Amino acid sequence: MSTSASMTPLSLVMNRLTEKGYGNEFKIGRDGAYLDGKSKRYNPQELTIVKTYRFEGTSDPADMGVLYAVEGDDGQQGMILNAYGTYSDQDQEFYDKFILEVKVDERDDLIVD
Repeated sequence: MSTSASMTPLSLVMNRLTEKGYGNEFKIGRDGAYLDGKSKRYNPQELTIVKTYRFEGTSDPADMGVLYAVEGDDGQQGMILNAYGTYSDQDQEFYDKFILEVKVDERDDLIVD
């Protein structure tokens, strides 16, 4: 059983992923995904979600979110961060369609304790 006291904070997971080379953030827009500071556009078929982390706030719905560790077919690595509920990007049609088309191949070497 997991308790809020035993859950790993989002900031720690993001720091650990950064140490492993996933420090850049993929931003999803109407025409594809982009890494911060890069001009290359990625289609969903060019990306793979290699790890999914879910976070739930104990009292504030604004604390709920999902973090994806993502790799591009070209070797680029990064993260996609999204909130649940009111603060979610999932109400934007292009986000939901995009993320559902990204292949998933979960890896155990990105487990963060």
